[in-house]
Amino acid sequence: MSTPENDSTPSFAELGLAAPILQAVQQAGYETPSPIQAQSIPPLLAGRDLLGQAQTGTGKTAAFALPLLSRIDLKNKATQMLVLAPTRELAIQVSEAIQSYARHLKDFHILPIYGGQSMGIQLRSLQRKPQVVVGTPGRILDHIRRGTLKLDKLEALVLDEADEMLRMGFIDDVETILKETPEKRQVALFSATMPGPIHRVAQKYLKDPVDVRIQSKTSTVTTINQRYWQVTGMHKLDALTRILEVEDFDGMIIFVRTKNATVELAEKLEARGYSASAINGDMNQALREKTIERMKKGSIDILIATDVAARGLDIERMSHVVNYDIPYDTESYVHRIGRTGRAGRKGEAILFVSPRETRMLSAIEKATRQVITKMQLPSSEDIADRRVLQFMEQLSETIEAQDLAYFETLISQYQQEHNADPIEIAAALAFLVQKDRPLKPVKHVTQRPAREERERGPRQDRGERPARGNREDRPPREKRAPRPHPNEPDMDTYRVEVGRADKIEPRNLVGAIANESGIESQFIGRITINEDHSLIDLPQGMPKDMFQQIRKVWVNNKQLNMSLATDEAVAESVAARPSRRNFSKDRKDGPKSKPAKKFKKS
Repeated sequence: MSTPENDSTPSFAELGLAAPILQAVQQAGYETPSPIQAQSIPPLLAGRDLLGQAQTGTGKTAAFALPLLSRIDLKNKATQMLVLAPTRELAIQVSEAIQSYARHLKDFHILPIYGGQSMGIQLRSLQRKPQVVVGTPGRILDHIRRGTLKLDKLEALVLDEADEMLRMGFIDDVETILKETPEKRQVALFSATMPGPIHRVAQKYLKDPVDVRIQSKTSTVTTINQRYWQVTGMHKLDALTRILEVEDFDGMIIFVRTKNATVELAEKLEARGYSASAINGDMNQALREKTIERMKKGSIDILIATDVAARGLDIERMSHVVNYDIPYDTESYVHRIGRTGRAGRKGEAILFVSPRETRMLSAIEKATRQVITKMQLPSSEDIADRRVLQFMEQLSETIEAQDLAYFETLISQYQQEHNADPIEIAAALAFLVQKDRPLKPVKHVTQRPAREERERGPRQDRGERPARGNREDRPPREKRAPRPHPNEPDMDTYRVEVGRADKIEPRNLVGAIANESGIESQFIGRITINEDHSLIDLPQGMPKDMFQQIRKVWVNNKQLNMSLATDEAVAESVAARPSRRNFSKDRKDGPKSKPAKKFKKS
């Protein structure tokens, strides 16, 4: 069945959910299910397999969690429901959502399992016999092989964002897990797209599935004016501040990639005089709802959010969306800017793009079928003009709306006592009011030229640079010293025992290591695939427990068995991608992917 997203749908109370689940849904403030939820819940409640195709942000988690939780047997302490997710972030998000839906289920236990978290913690948690397990394929498969996760009593298996698992090279692990499940288990597969390998998995492992396809809204957002700013040497925060100065916005949502970034940017904007607040997945539901309510009432003008936290937001006064960090895919971009320009209203979308991200910009233009125009940052004159205009408007509004009799008496008394010119008094008051936001243009100078001037002095003191002449007139350049070592600074090269013969691609290694260790993919260096092994650069200072953890990771049904590469192997490796991070400086302990200041040496 195929349904547009705007079709009328029944209420949650009409779908037949178990009473405790329905109570949690109503307490969360959900009223009408989304199309994917309305069409998925009845067949899943009936025990049918389901093949669901819908884009990110359409409510897929509730679509499978609500009906499958309604079928959980709380007296049975075996693992009855398993959800596979491509990333640990999504696994945590899904686990938190399911926990909230199950808040009224007595003796209910759920466990997220993912790489980067201590195996000991997970083993102890598995002893509590959770009825629901959510995890990434690699770590789930690791527990199955250890015998610490038994799926012989499994009732339902969910593959969430299956196309993303395919893209990250996990599809073989997924099939291995499927083979470990009982023959009569229920399977729900959700995917934004349906490439050939995913379709083959569905045909092989799903029995007479109900096919639910939700037609996406058109990607052409005609009511939204889209612009981008090419990130240059200027700091992004300074650029954002300039934009905020001149944009006439009512409410604004700014998207960043990480939870920590939401808090950091909100604090910096508040320090600059803007009413801003963070909204992220670490906030509990009550605080999140309170923040959104403050935004709706106008107590807050700017929300800084992650993709996950902003799902489902519909605030009428949201006039602007700023992509401070470019999204990872085009669907996320469309979903982000959909927070504005709703119900026929006009909206503004601004995208920050670095030189390395221009390919994603092209992909976004293709997906939205619109040209995103390049914007020029406001000059200091533009900012001053805007401030003057706002100052004049405030003066007019104050004269019209306020009772100024007391202040007129006060100023008159000051004028008589000091024989002061009234214009001079008004100018002094204007200066006091605007001293933190000068009305005169302020020259913006980047730090680098200023530092150069301090260090090297003005150009006239250094002598003029000689004019360019013919090549023959130029002195010969000194030859650069050969690079002493082929790997990047602050990186170690490791050998893993999988290679071309195992049908390994770089994305398989990146996906496995990123999800099982918590190393963000941009911090993984060059990868060289050889016939029977591969070489991969990872940040220096890797903790011993993480090293042991990665050694045991399985990719394409073969264990990595990672070891530090020899100098000879390193010398044979080819040029690498640049790396900027180092474990010993940047990585945090624990399950989160945010780095800490320093690791203790093992």
